[in-house]
Amino acid sequence: MARPALEPAAPEPVAHDPGCGDDFDPQSLPFEEALRRVLEAVPAPAQSQRLALGDALGRVLACDVRARCDVPGHTNSAMDGYALRARDLPRAGAARFKVIGAAFAGRPFDGAVGAGECVRIMTGGVMPQGADTVVIQEHVDADGDADGDDPGTRVVINAGHRAGQNVRRAGEDVAQGDVALTRGRRLSAADVGLLASLGVGEVEAFRRPKVLLFSTGDELRPVGAPLRAGEVYDSNRHTIACMLHRLGAEVADLGVVRDDREQLRAAFAEGARGHDAVITSGGVSVGEADFTKRTLDELGEVGFWKIAMKPGRPFAFGRIGDAVYFGLPGNPVSVMATFYVLVQPALRKMMGERDVAPLTLRARCTSALRKRPGRVEFQRGILSAGSGAGLPAVESTGAQGSGILSSMARANCFIFLPADAGEVAAGGEVTVLPFAGLI
Repeated sequence: MARPALEPAAPEPVAHDPGCGDDFDPQSLPFEEALRRVLEAVPAPAQSQRLALGDALGRVLACDVRARCDVPGHTNSAMDGYALRARDLPRAGAARFKVIGAAFAGRPFDGAVGAGECVRIMTGGVMPQGADTVVIQEHVDADGDADGDDPGTRVVINAGHRAGQNVRRAGEDVAQGDVALTRGRRLSAADVGLLASLGVGEVEAFRRPKVLLFSTGDELRPVGAPLRAGEVYDSNRHTIACMLHRLGAEVADLGVVRDDREQLRAAFAEGARGHDAVITSGGVSVGEADFTKRTLDELGEVGFWKIAMKPGRPFAFGRIGDAVYFGLPGNPVSVMATFYVLVQPALRKMMGERDVAPLTLRARCTSALRKRPGRVEFQRGILSAGSGAGLPAVESTGAQGSGILSSMARANCFIFLPADAGEVAAGGEVTVLPFAGLI
């Protein structure tokens, strides 16, 4: 399969670029343009596999699934009550009906309903021949001492009912031959249940992308190890691995690769062998980027290096062999922001999903937000239902520094502020990206 071409990177040297705190940098790629380039460059999946239905949750369908049968498979009762002919319902006053039998789910009534007759029926029971309406048991009165359960007894039904009520028609959910689920759909629990109701025991799903992951930096230490002066725990790799697993990718974790040219070259070379994507954390900011960039230039190609977004300006995208490369920043919040809004849509396309854009909502911001025009911002927020009718409410988590990982733990959404936007006053409307919509 031919791989999509990368647009060439800007020729300006990385080491002399403005710092991450600058709000305007003519060499930074606009966020929307960066996302467009990423999605155009990553390939759609070419391989699929047969999966048992029990293994299909979260996988992406590689072909349409057509219904093999009607759902429901037979016309049945939606409620517990009495099945009868609509023509016998009284227009005024009340009418008496003779109970001639019972129908349960899985045990149909063997006979036909005639004039003035009814059948006691349970939810899911097959509608008896001749009956077309169900009156729920709460709207039926016993005639005299009879309780209406035994054949031969009579029940009283008052006026006010309509023909066809409380009846589920065969095929009204899904008709035989209809497309029940379409290619490119990520299967939810409800989807799996629908497939089961159609008798589908296996599905054709796209292969999951294989992703190689590692962190770079001599200052990184494994979680639980003692820290020396200037060292930090390698939290980013754990964060990225969790996001990848939740997305459904196959993850190979190389751990920490030291700031050594040969080690870095070996790690990238391994990523090019048998992987669809390589994701790194660190080593792409100003002052570090030349080291990584020279290695990438030897083994692959660089599409772009910086994006006009905050947090997450230093973000590298390119290719190593047949694998696409995502170089995420070193700051923890920048890692999550760039993964959510750039890497995740790309991987979802590589998994075969039809719709990869994140869910967005409009909300009323209860906090004043600081921002200068120049680049898009993804600020951390807490989304809630708000008070009364109208838009949901969102408030800032507070300080928005790219190293404050606890703010991501408190947040449940990003507040998206466009590049040309300035400060937002409390009470203003904003766009939010709920984390629940980002996998």
